[in-house]
Amino acid sequence: MQALTQSLSLYPGAAVKRTPSPAVLAAWRTAQAVCFDIDSTLCEDESIDELAAFLGKGEAVAALTAAAMGGDTPFEVALEARLGLMQPSRSDVARFLASHPPKLSPGIPELVKRLQVKGTRVFLVSGGFRAIIDPIATQLGIPLAHVYANTILFHPTSGEYDGFDREELTSRSGGKLRAVQAIRAAHGCDPVVAVGDGATDAEAAAPGGADIFIGYGGVVERAAVAARADWFVKDVHSLIDALE
Repeated sequence: MQALTQSLSLYPGAAVKRTPSPAVLAAWRTAQAVCFDIDSTLCEDESIDELAAFLGKGEAVAALTAAAMGGDTPFEVALEARLGLMQPSRSDVARFLASHPPKLSPGIPELVKRLQVKGTRVFLVSGGFRAIIDPIATQLGIPLAHVYANTILFHPTSGEYDGFDREELTSRSGGKLRAVQAIRAAHGCDPVVAVGDGATDAEAAAPGGADIFIGYGGVVERAAVAARADWFVKDVHSLIDALE
């Protein structure tokens, strides 16, 4: 399936593929693993931006998020800068979670359930934070071992912000590709599909990674990402219908 990835994903000047080719459709229907991005894909919001707004740092952090998702800034640089601006404590994160329940994109619970019934393994691969993503995984019945995300570190006694775990696969540029490669190695899945809205999601479809990349534009449509997608959809129900 890797030849399919190279022929369909690596030409950003190509026309946006709003209808799947037979090969892409077959890969979607027979996928043994589907790796979903979280922010602006599985969920309608950008959790990092929401947390920043909650902490009074919204505008500055949103600008850094946009740069990272557009591929203009190395991810690890943007992540460190955003967390440095926010300085979220353990209690800050707890208060945020209590007042901001997940905003799942319409159709996501049905799609995840359909995939699971088919025997497809569902993974969450995100540059966001485990503290926010783990409850979403639990809500959708996805094992926490299937979550690849970042870990905020807190001081063991004060609970103040103390950096982030730089060993997490998604903590730096190219992390989503490394995460998908790890999934393939650990579970022997083939085909593997990546679904997301950002440049980091498109990068997951490279040798050893996802066989196809489905771009999602239901929340925000990024032209460069849409052009790289093997299939570009605007709503989750298009994916549900294509499973039939």
